[in-house]
Amino acid sequence: MSTEDRPPAPRSLAEALRARGDAALGTLLRSRPDLITPVPTDLTQLATRAGTRASVVRALERLDRFALQTAEALAVAADPATYGELLGLMAGDDADPAVVAALPHAVGLLREQALVWGDDDRLRLGRTARELLAPSPQHPSPTGLGPTVQEATAGMSPGRIQEIVTAAGLASTHDSVSAVTALAGLFTDRARMTALLADAPADSLDVLERLVWGPPYGQVTHDPAPRLRWLLDRGLLLPTAPGTVVLPREVALHLRRGLAHRAPEPVPPVVEAAAVHRPQVVDSAAAGQAYTALATVEELLKDWDEGGPAVLRAGGLSVRDLKRTAVALDVPEPAAAFWVELAYAAGLIASDGEADERYAATPAYDEWLEQPPAERWSRLVTAWLAATRTAGLVGGRDAKDRTLSALGPGLDRSAAPQVRHRVLALLAGLPEGAAPAAGTVLARLRWERPLRGDRREDDLRGRLAEWALSEAELLGVTGRGALSAQGRALLGAPAAPAPGPEGEPSGPGDKLPVHHHHRPAPLAPLSPAEQAVASAAAARLLAPLLPEPLDHVLLQADLTAVAPGPLQRPLADMLGVLADVESKGGATVYRFTPGSVRRALDAGQAASDLHAFLAAHSRTPVPQPLAYLIDDVARRHGHLRVGAASAYVRCDDDAVLSEILADKRAAGLGLRRLAPTVLAAQADPAGLLEGLRAMGFAPAAESAEGDVLITRALAHRTPPRTAPEPVPDGPPVPDDTLLAAALRAIRAGDLASTTPRKPGTAPAGNGELPRTGAAETLATMQAAVLTGEALWIGYVNAEGAASQRVIAPVRVEGGFVTAYDHTADEVRTYPLHRITGVAELADDAG
Repeated sequence: MSTEDRPPAPRSLAEALRARGDAALGTLLRSRPDLITPVPTDLTQLATRAGTRASVVRALERLDRFALQTAEALAVAADPATYGELLGLMAGDDADPAVVAALPHAVGLLREQALVWGDDDRLRLGRTARELLAPSPQHPSPTGLGPTVQEATAGMSPGRIQEIVTAAGLASTHDSVSAVTALAGLFTDRARMTALLADAPADSLDVLERLVWGPPYGQVTHDPAPRLRWLLDRGLLLPTAPGTVVLPREVALHLRRGLAHRAPEPVPPVVEAAAVHRPQVVDSAAAGQAYTALATVEELLKDWDEGGPAVLRAGGLSVRDLKRTAVALDVPEPAAAFWVELAYAAGLIASDGEADERYAATPAYDEWLEQPPAERWSRLVTAWLAATRTAGLVGGRDAKDRTLSALGPGLDRSAAPQVRHRVLALLAGLPEGAAPAAGTVLARLRWERPLRGDRREDDLRGRLAEWALSEAELLGVTGRGALSAQGRALLGAPAAPAPGPEGEPSGPGDKLPVHHHHRPAPLAPLSPAEQAVASAAAARLLAPLLPEPLDHVLLQADLTAVAPGPLQRPLADMLGVLADVESKGGATVYRFTPGSVRRALDAGQAASDLHAFLAAHSRTPVPQPLAYLIDDVARRHGHLRVGAASAYVRCDDDAVLSEILADKRAAGLGLRRLAPTVLAAQADPAGLLEGLRAMGFAPAAESAEGDVLITRALAHRTPPRTAPEPVPDGPPVPDDTLLAAALRAIRAGDLASTTPRKPGTAPAGNGELPRTGAAETLATMQAAVLTGEALWIGYVNAEGAASQRVIAPVRVEGGFVTAYDHTADEVRTYPLHRITGVAELADDAG
């Protein structure tokens, strides 16, 4: 294409966007969804919104390190810059081949994001991005470069500038502008600069060496040393404020051999494998962790079954309740916080909303319990993947220096799901069975999203990645640090790459570099529907690996029972009432005590039922001490009866009642004898039962009819609750339907705002609506019906939103105009009173 045939270069971002096709505009709106909320009226408004500070900051924070380095280089280049100038800043005089190969992609990405516009001979960084990235004394650039010669000499006297020019070996000029231009020309001429620095004292060169990579500012006294004086005289250092000097950008670039960055990073860091295990070992280890996760969540909810800890006034669990939960689960407090938050994210626990507000299981927990184990695991990990609540923050401090508590406010971090997903995706890119070196994962994440600004945010992102690795192991998504088959299915990832010669299975201590010099396409987060399919596939892979529940235990003579594996639910539930858990692990040990046996009797079991239950489910004979314990507790159970008086105690043996009255521990119960076999109490029945049991008796509660009450533990449930919604990280990415509609609306609005109008009939743009009187509007419409001409109108809808439209009127009657709307590409009817004005289009309007 000849120069004459080439389209004119765009003069603004709006013109550059106007030249894009729908596919390119759609890519922009997907990558920067904040631009479509709400939908812009035309491309000029889209360009304006793309240049706002908040939107540009968000876009910059989503760039990878090399793309960000490219934008930073453009911020210190001329405006506009050519592609060749940018390549020199990025690749240096040596033209690093890796940079040369990667730069077109980086520039393309910046163009795609509307941060850069223009052809390769006139690359322009958006004004807001330049303001954010260009160096200044208040905000140093990551490049370490200082101001240009022109910027640094802006306030310098003409006489001083002429002195510098002369000392640098240049001819004096008649004005400061040409003098500064000549000095900048010297500093950018490699041959002349090399000759100038060849005469510099060695200690002067040492000063330049200390400033060359930044920061470019230094301090001097009112009487500089000779090594500094030599540099100041020739403009190699320029004063910016009293006592402060700066290394001009052109000088620094010469010393750097043209590089804007000390270490350009065109290639992402390699994620290395610290060890490679057999895939079967990984999957088995992960399945074991998955079973432990299910058991832990179940134990947590069982512990809270009759009502859990109280809700703090500010929300969340108290430190004491978290410690108690950690002891009950036999895990460290951070792990307890994770399990509590996971159950909350899965919708299994919530606040009951009562006046004395407490946490309790939700009705969804009962549904969850009825599901097969693999499906229960799938529900937990799906909730974990999407959750923005971050358990690792528990115990830390918020911006107001308040302690962050489990289940409390302030734990949402919008970046958590994205970091979690990306960590697992990086593991999916390793060969099957390969466990990554955590440091290389963190280095890769820092390259992919090098957050700018607040270092605490940088630190948080790294901690999110570390928590993701540890939590994935706890849940059984990974095993021995490597992504399991069910974890890979959970991501919707393809089959793992086969290990090469370097990736043979090894012991966990061996460090095997598994290199990926190509950059695989990252796994995108799945939609809810896709995630449901992937989660079901992961559950199917996990199901055969989980241990089969057992229908028996091993009774021992020391009043314990050993469960050598997971128990079937009815057996586990009954054994949980009849005995106390003494230890957990590969095998669970239960201990029988008088209190636990009484608990079973209180739940309506008879001694004969307990004997039959143990005989049916024990692979060993029922030990005699256990049989004696059951019979002894059963013989005394219900000998005393407690009812409501406030409360009373009755017993056929009046000697037992006399013993109770004589006991000092009964003083708080307010007992008095009503009859030889009846005592009245001031305490309520529940308190009386507890008091007598504490004294060593085994009373039973009775109804008003005198029947023994069966005190089965009633599970406390909250009203139906929904799981907490994740806090989104900005507006959601638009789906195809919304995107297509938005593009049509933007194109239509742009057509209306840019269609040429006849001179003198209406304002010519800038989003202004045409303004005409009602009579003129009606007359123009009627004339257009006869001639078939198109008109430009301003229209305000019922919600008060104003827009511009190009229409071809077909009929005007009854206060309405029916017209073909070119902007909407359909026939519509408009009330005349909502049309602000009308203007005729130019004869050559397309």
